[in-house]
Amino acid sequence: MAGMRGMNPRQMKQAMRKMGISNEALEDVVEVIIRTSGKEIRFESPAVNIMTVQGERTYQIMGEPVESAASGEEGVHVPKEDIDLVMSQTGCDEATARAALIECDGLPADAIIKIAMG
Repeated sequence: MAGMRGMNPRQMKQAMRKMGISNEALEDVVEVIIRTSGKEIRFESPAVNIMTVQGERTYQIMGEPVESAASGEEGVHVPKEDIDLVMSQTGCDEATARAALIECDGLPADAIIKIAMG
């Protein structure tokens, strides 16, 4: 696309359309969550663009990511910082801290008390 330098936006859009490339914004996105087996990446109020090139759709997410450990349970968000806090206050391992946070609806103080009480 080196030959497209100097084109005005309208010409660029026409050239992209001729090559089978389209770009559109996805409106009213509240949250995007990317889950892997070990972590979760959340984008709150992101800007999302969809680019279609020869029938293949690519999603571009723009925003500030917040990464946390995977909760292992749908709907319970367990930030890595909370797991670290529970571990530092109780001396437990990561699995125990995560399980306590899930049982306590993600509340670190309750998870610490739960582990301390045994």
